[in-house]
Amino acid sequence: MASEKSLKLKNELVNEINTKIDNSKTLLLVDYQGMSVEDLNGLRDSLKQNGSDLKIYKNTLATRAFDSKGIKLDEYMSGPNAYIFSPDIIEPIKIVSEVAKKNDNLQIKAGYIDGEFASLETINEYASIPSYEGLLTMFAGGLIEHVRNLSIALNLYAENLEKGGNE
Repeated sequence: MASEKSLKLKNELVNEINTKIDNSKTLLLVDYQGMSVEDLNGLRDSLKQNGSDLKIYKNTLATRAFDSKGIKLDEYMSGPNAYIFSPDIIEPIKIVSEVAKKNDNLQIKAGYIDGEFASLETINEYASIPSYEGLLTMFAGGLIEHVRNLSIALNLYAENLEKGGNE
């Protein structure tokens, strides 16, 4: 039988996981087996810069926490897993996807985004969304196109008036 100290520690870890779930919009479950410590710490640092957190817990403790929150990831809970918690939806997915492209040992298994289960296909769709800055650049480019077309039309109209045209 587990000692009272051990049970208390396990309950504290389950509570920590629950707190992280409550404060996160995105929860990703990734397989990191085979990654070097240096690569894993690099990923952890990249995520921290974005306000995200990468943690490694025993699957049994994570399962207990997930069950208490109604999160069903049981079929993905085999092998060594890392859990990524983030208050942001898109950025942690983009960061993990970029690292996974460079490191074959990192694989996204599944996740929860805004309280909904997200399969690997859904997560890959989120990863393909441009960043906020990229979306702003695309928007500005679209606006500039309209302004350019308007200026060309006004210039042609002015030239037509100079030549004595009616309209």
